[in-house]
Amino acid sequence: MKLISRSFVGFFSTVVGAFIVIAAVHFNLFGQTALPAISVNTDALDRASGPVSYAPIVQKAAPSVVNIYSTTIVHMRPMMNPFFNDPLFRQFFGDEMPERSMTRKEESLGSGIIVSSDGYILTANHVVHGADEIKVALGGDSGKEYDAKIVGTDPRTDVAVLKIDATGLPAITFGDSSQLEIGDVVLAIGNPFGVGQTVTMGIVSALGRHGYGINGPMGYEDFIQTDAAINPGNSGGALVDAEGRLVGINTWIASSSGGSEGVGFAVPANLARDVMESLIKSGKVIRGYLGIHPEDVTAGLAKGFGYSGTTGALIGDVFPDTPADKAGLRDGDIITELNGKPITDANSLTLMVSECVPGSDATLKIFRDGETKTITVTLGTLTSETAENNHRQRNNNVSSATDALDGVTVDNLSSDVRDDLQIPDNISGVIVTDVDPNSNSADAGLQKGDVIMEIDRHPVKNADDAVSLAENAKGDQILLKIWQRDGNLAATTYLSVDNTKPQK
Repeated sequence: MKLISRSFVGFFSTVVGAFIVIAAVHFNLFGQTALPAISVNTDALDRASGPVSYAPIVQKAAPSVVNIYSTTIVHMRPMMNPFFNDPLFRQFFGDEMPERSMTRKEESLGSGIIVSSDGYILTANHVVHGADEIKVALGGDSGKEYDAKIVGTDPRTDVAVLKIDATGLPAITFGDSSQLEIGDVVLAIGNPFGVGQTVTMGIVSALGRHGYGINGPMGYEDFIQTDAAINPGNSGGALVDAEGRLVGINTWIASSSGGSEGVGFAVPANLARDVMESLIKSGKVIRGYLGIHPEDVTAGLAKGFGYSGTTGALIGDVFPDTPADKAGLRDGDIITELNGKPITDANSLTLMVSECVPGSDATLKIFRDGETKTITVTLGTLTSETAENNHRQRNNNVSSATDALDGVTVDNLSSDVRDDLQIPDNISGVIVTDVDPNSNSADAGLQKGDVIMEIDRHPVKNADDAVSLAENAKGDQILLKIWQRDGNLAATTYLSVDNTKPQK
């Protein structure tokens, strides 16, 4: 074994013609549902002057917000009456005793938004998840109640679409959530605590919030943050702008008390609308697939790659036989644009790729080896199987208190180690056999069982090679390429180590 003495981490003619046209139309519509007529207004807000009262806005938007009541039947394990254990009783009934089947109802409430006059309703997935019965009550004076059916759900964005048998409903107008700015006034409309329709006011506190894991390890997060009061029961309700247009679907709050503390979150209306239309059209959400593991570009990583800036998404791994692999993308590339739109971080890249149409060509601008290149990728379709690799949840944020490679022990990668740790044959380097938990290497994310593949872009062949490369690392940052396993998921990734800090 070798002890590294420096720290590191670091997707007829007329009749015949008419028949052909009809057949073509039927072929294109087969298996799809026509989208409902929805209203969209993408005009920019007039931010020059604010209203004296928000009553006209509420009168415009509030009739489109409904109350949702869902009931779930919970089947409990059958319970045997203790009386049946009496030996005398068993003489008459034998060993097959009658059992009591127990069920109970769980009821929850939430809100929803009428998006078409013929009864399509947008809400949060967690409001209706697992429900056996869903009822929708209209707002206003009527309070008319309807049975609702689920058209489709998407847990990865916490969006669901319902349908009620009604016409002439007051449908809301969609706004363009991409035009929101921090400081814009917004109103939250819903049914908090079941007290009845309530309107609260606040501002957009932040945009593009993500990294909370609210929608699961493979979820998509791009939340609007607001201080408009959102409470239990508001979920699925509307977040509207100062003109009464839908800009978000209220979904969750950060709270220590269970009530509003001024930090609420909403799914952007643009994202919710895309998901809704896909669910109505095909019953599922069809997403584009690239086939990489993206990382945020930290200052340390940028310096290690000679990249001036911290925006963009670093490719930590390119999965074999994927669109990215076929297009020639490499790990270590930094994607800065997709179809002309700037990439801010790994999350924005993931969202933008998912919103692309599978089979379409995506133009990527990348930074590689000090040069800017343009690569065209034909995107695939994201499936549940590929999602586990494409959305591996990790936290590669580098601590500011890291140091080079002290406290790290490595050994040569033997066949026995490969078998034990299920390390693929195409992964070469050295195995980390020990990491001092108090070392800066551990702070940076290096773990026992990781494979160090590169140090400062130089391939690691064996343990002696790793020691030599570590000892000769002279820069402020040491860049490591590693292979790392997290449960059943594994991928290569990069770590950056500040080589100027003393070890703790």
